[in-house]
Amino acid sequence: MSDSRAALRYAKAILDLAVENKATDALEKDMQNVVGTISGSAELREMLASPVVKGSAKKEALLSVFKGSHSITEGTISMLVSNKRVSMLNEVASKYLILNEKLKGKDIAHVTTAVPLTADLEKKILAKVAEMTGNKVSIENKIDESIIGGFVLRVGDLQYDASIANKLSSLKREFTSSL
Repeated sequence: MSDSRAALRYAKAILDLAVENKATDALEKDMQNVVGTISGSAELREMLASPVVKGSAKKEALLSVFKGSHSITEGTISMLVSNKRVSMLNEVASKYLILNEKLKGKDIAHVTTAVPLTADLEKKILAKVAEMTGNKVSIENKIDESIIGGFVLRVGDLQYDASIANKLSSLKREFTSSL
């Protein structure tokens, strides 16, 4: 939990710096690249989390992977390495993207379902979330068969879990606590 709050603080500071330097669009591209690259590479995630790999080696690897990035992005990598928080880079980048979308007056609704959303259902979700938040909303649908059915909706820091797996888990807790 404290890592999440720390990541949010770093992301806010980066966004403030990006706004000050009129570089929000460049940093948005960089942060999308960071999230995509780290999420797509198990080796990179392991290297970032490894206590055996020295910070200088992590910094060198990250700067070469994200070569050509904005100077603020490179500074972020250096700062996270020097503060021994480089393992949070992916989370900081994700939080930056969320904050940047809010700054633009947009929100991203992350909807996790067991099957892909239909176009009709997607429109209904967009309308409901836009009504709730008052912002323009885009949907990012993630498929996770382990939720069995239903959905998990996350917009910013708010989450609504209406999955079958969650309901079964609640029933299990209820039965075991009553025994």
